[in-house]
This record gives sequence, structure tokens and C-alpha cells, in this order.
Amino acid sequence: MADTTIWGIHAGKTGDADRLFLQRGYVALGWVQVGDLSKLTPDREAFKTAVAQTYPNKKPGAIPNNAGQLYRFVHEMQIGDIVAYPSKQDRQIHLGNVVGNYQYNPTLESGYPNLREVKWKLAVPRTHFTQGALYEIGSAMSLFQIKNYADEFLAAMEGKAVTPPVESDETIAEVAEDIEETTRDFVLKTLAKELKGHPFARFVGHLLNVMGYRTRVSPEGPDGGIDIIAHKDELGFEPPIIKVQVKSTEGKVGDPELSALYGKVEANEHGLLVTLGSFTSQAANFGKAKSNLRLIDGEDLVSLILTHYENFDSKYKSILPLKKVYVPESMITSQE
Repeated sequence: MADTTIWGIHAGKTGDADRLFLQRGYVALGWVQVGDLSKLTPDREAFKTAVAQTYPNKKPGAIPNNAGQLYRFVHEMQIGDIVAYPSKQDRQIHLGNVVGNYQYNPTLESGYPNLREVKWKLAVPRTHFTQGALYEIGSAMSLFQIKNYADEFLAAMEGKAVTPPVESDETIAEVAEDIEETTRDFVLKTLAKELKGHPFARFVGHLLNVMGYRTRVSPEGPDGGIDIIAHKDELGFEPPIIKVQVKSTEGKVGDPELSALYGKVEANEHGLLVTLGSFTSQAANFGKAKSNLRLIDGEDLVSLILTHYENFDSKYKSILPLKKVYVPESMITSQE
């Protein structure tokens, strides 16, 4: 597989084509108004002309960039090539092979008529890749070739463990353009590495403390399915009483774990399940159906951490060393 081309692709800037990609087995590009790309002369100049005529208000520098992505999708991407798709929905990088030639179908998914069939092989948590690889897969373009960190994606595709090296401050600085995504990946990766098991429960207990709750963290060992009891009053007698279970796994938490927690929640109590990973659709639906149950996945957890970080004690600030920074607005780019 050493000579295999690896393509990175995004499902729109908000991940709005995620279902088309993962449930229907396609990768796709937009640029709807250009029409059927197979009708264009198969050379880059023809694609540039089509983009320029279709979008007369586009900046001149954007035309060859956009046209190049469309041309490569139709004429350079080949059956058997590897596709890497970083999903914004489940925060995993999905890897698969191209299994179909270019096709134009404006009715399958609004806004994404340019299609290729893909057979997805596996999904790998973002935290299993180096920051450099994450930066490359976070390209501002919708379609791009992965070159600098191709070995990591090949290893993941072959089922081999990817061991990220210890990265220097210089490496982190190189990915400053994608600072928010980089920070979120850093937080999840650090928690997964440094606070596995019971230490993660103590961390969540501390987070609840800085949010205004008093907590009792179960001692290490069998906990009967409840890791933390949280409450507002000093003695823990007054409602609401919150029973918390935490999962330091990076995978998906399913309905059995959630049902086990909810079975221990009394009528006048609340349940809270916190995970570094995500929830299956069944678990998410179960959570939505219960007014006294709340699910916090890795993405939600990072948001809470960033909101309350200034009030963390020095122990956890040393584990998660973060600094508030500002970046130029000009560094924020958009995708088609």
C-alpha cells in the first residue's frame, strides 16, 4: 500500500453531508451550480473556466483552488485510493477505499451532487493521531491529498497502532492556525492518557466542584455503578441529588451502560453519564427521552473544561496546561 494515494475530504464546513458519507457510502463535493463535471473537457483550464463563469464574484486566487479540487475528484482520484474523512459528528477519522467512478446526482443529497462511492473500513479516534496529522487532515480545502503524514493513515488503515511521538512546543506552534480544534484534541488526548479509570472520576468530581456542586467520589474499586454523588447542600440531603458515572473510554458508550446507571436513579434524583468518547444513537435517544438524565460526551466535556478552566486547582492545570490566546481573524478560512 506504500504507493496508494490518500485523499482527505470534508463533508462541508459544518459536516452537513455526514449522513451521505457514512450512512449511504459516498464522498461528495458541492459547487452545485457548475453542474455535471463529466461534461467538461478533462483538463484543468476547462474546470477553471467553468468555475470562473459560474461564480463571477469569486476572488481570482480562489478559482484555480476550487477548480483543482473538482478536477482531482473527477480525474485524479482512482478506484482503490484511500479516503480519510474527519467527521465533526462523532469526532473520529473514518478510513475507506474508493470503489466507484465519478457520478453526478443532484437529487441524492441537496448541495452535494458530485459523488463517488466509498467502502468504509474503520473509524479511528482523533486522539490516536499526532497533532501534525490532525492539522493535515484539518485542511481548509474540501478535497486534498495527504502526503506529510501519510504513514500514520496507512498504519491505521492496516490496523496497526499509531504511537504519537512526544511533540515539542515548536510542533504545537505549527498547528496554531487550527487552534480551537488543536486545543480540543489536546485536552481529550491528555485526559485519555493521564487520567484513565478512577483518576478520571476524581477529575470529573473536581469539575463539578468548580461548577458549584459538592461531590463525594467513590473510592477506587467496585463502585456499584455510581462513581460520584453530587449535590448543592453541605450534607447532601436536599434535592437535586445527582448520581454520576464516568467512562474514560474513547469509544462509544451504549444503551446497556446507560440503562444500568438509570436503574440506580430514584424518582427524585438525576443521572449523569460523562465519557471521553461518544454515545451510540440508541443511548442518545434513551437519554433524550429521560428528563432527569443528562449525557456528556467528549465534545461537551471539553466545552465545560474550557469554560471553567480558570477555577481549576493547580494539580489539574499542570496536567492540562492551557493558555488563553488570540489569533488573527484572517487565519479563519471557509470551505465550499
